[in-house]
Amino acid sequence: MPFLYAFASKNKYTLYGVFAIFLWSTITAFIRDLSELFSPIGGAAMMYTVSAIFLMTVMGIPKIKSYPKRYLMIGGGLFVAYEICLALSLGMANSRHQAMEMAIINYLWPALTILLSVLISAKKVNILVYPSILLAFTGVAWCIAGEQGISLDILLSNISDNPLTYFMAFSAAIIWAIYCVVTQRISNGKNATTLFFSATATALWVQYFFSNEPSLDFTLSSTLTLLLAGIVIGAGYALWNQAMIGGDIILLGTLSYFTPVFSTLFASLYLSISLTGSFWQGVALVTLGSLICFLVTRRKN
Repeated sequence: MPFLYAFASKNKYTLYGVFAIFLWSTITAFIRDLSELFSPIGGAAMMYTVSAIFLMTVMGIPKIKSYPKRYLMIGGGLFVAYEICLALSLGMANSRHQAMEMAIINYLWPALTILLSVLISAKKVNILVYPSILLAFTGVAWCIAGEQGISLDILLSNISDNPLTYFMAFSAAIIWAIYCVVTQRISNGKNATTLFFSATATALWVQYFFSNEPSLDFTLSSTLTLLLAGIVIGAGYALWNQAMIGGDIILLGTLSYFTPVFSTLFASLYLSISLTGSFWQGVALVTLGSLICFLVTRRKN
């Protein structure tokens, strides 16, 4: 016990980051569940509201004047757009299995972030970056095509089944990649996550009131799920902020690239989804492609 206590004390910030990654891995399952319990927009609006309140409780109420204006406008706009696209792509999917496909598409953002960084950088990069990015995209195609095998006709047929959700999922991946690159340059080391969560909740509530979604019907079970989801997602961001203070950034960065695996595993258990071998192979390809991108660019830098 003394050894474990000493290890935890010395590596507490790294442990915070590990917990944050595991908490983030639940977002696919929770968003989909809330969309079924309430509605896609209403469920997401309530979840982000709970998360925003939780973050304000543990991190304090953000002061708008302390953040750079460009960061608030550009970074905030990208953050809100990403969260809405992600939440609605998961909630509006035709089935739980299709929601899993949306989640995997979203996890293209690490590879896209590196691709964008490479394109705007004047430095030479390892040639392995490009096949690694292609590997990640192949993994997504593998998940969408299923056991039938990858072909353009099959991919287009599956996408045409619900084109809006696929569009939002791909948009989410691209938007978050841009967010990661842009905010690093304009945030001046500030983190307005709490404020951005509040803005996301507000935008979703406006969208909900102008939508045709049914009124929200609360039960004890659905309310507990809502509170759990909001607190878990908010806690993930709060713990990650703490991890950045003194955690092992290389270890956490590497571990974060396995989030698609953790997320798929949790969602398949929580939502009682039976995934095919080809889907898991696609998840592995997305993870491997993104991880190789990270490793070869880290060595180069």
